Amino acid sequence: MLQSDWIGKNIAAYGKAMNAIAIYDMDKTITRAPTWTPFLLHAAWRLAPWRLALLPIAGGAALAYAAGAIDRAGLKQLTQRLLIGEAADAGVLGRVADDFARKIVARGVFADARERIDRDRTEGRRLVMATASFSFYAGAIAAALGFDDVIATRSERDGAGRVRARIAGENCYGAAKLRMIEAWFDAMGLDRRAATIRFYSDHVSDAPTFAWADEAVAVNPHAPLRAMATARGWQQVDWA
Repeated sequence: MLQSDWIGKNIAAYGKAMNAIAIYDMDKTITRAPTWTPFLLHAAWRLAPWRLALLPIAGGAALAYAAGAIDRAGLKQLTQRLLIGEAADAGVLGRVADDFARKIVARGVFADARERIDRDRTEGRRLVMATASFSFYAGAIAAALGFDDVIATRSERDGAGRVRARIAGENCYGAAKLRMIEAWFDAMGLDRRAATIRFYSDHVSDAPTFAWADEAVAVNPHAPLRAMATARGWQQVDWA
């Protein structure tokens, strides 16, 4: 083994031993666009194309969300029920998710995001995706990108183990995302005081996690996040 290879491997091992962690949001941070609606369309086409006729109702639900009549969790559950069904076989949904992940990773990921993920990995950081997207497909995207762990919105299961169109616990968004990250720390037996956290996101809704991290990186920030990042001295990057 070359000395440079030995040094690189031991730097990586040292980083992970010291709980160096890079946490990434997914939609519009790693991916070029939101993924929920594209996944629903992909799944409906694969599983039951007739459900695409329900798109106008899904569009009405989106308008209801914009008007404040339903919340984000309600919108996600309703659109899943319309375009995938009340319950879906976990194995079948997993294969659909794997196929969708291949397409997203092939052409829907920022090149700069890939480079930063590779750099964090080389530095020995544990790679964690923390996203409001459902774990049944976000997990497939994370695996394809080489992440170590995923923190995402979870789904209820029925008695047959099928994935229901209902959220289990909290929607992994805003302050709930930080609570779920902290719960993951506890479950993994990690000491926050001994960890160094680098956090990436594109949206101001992640302000609680930005503030909690040791190093905050605002990715392609919209105006509210850019103002907050500027005021608080957070790093800002524009990924094309």
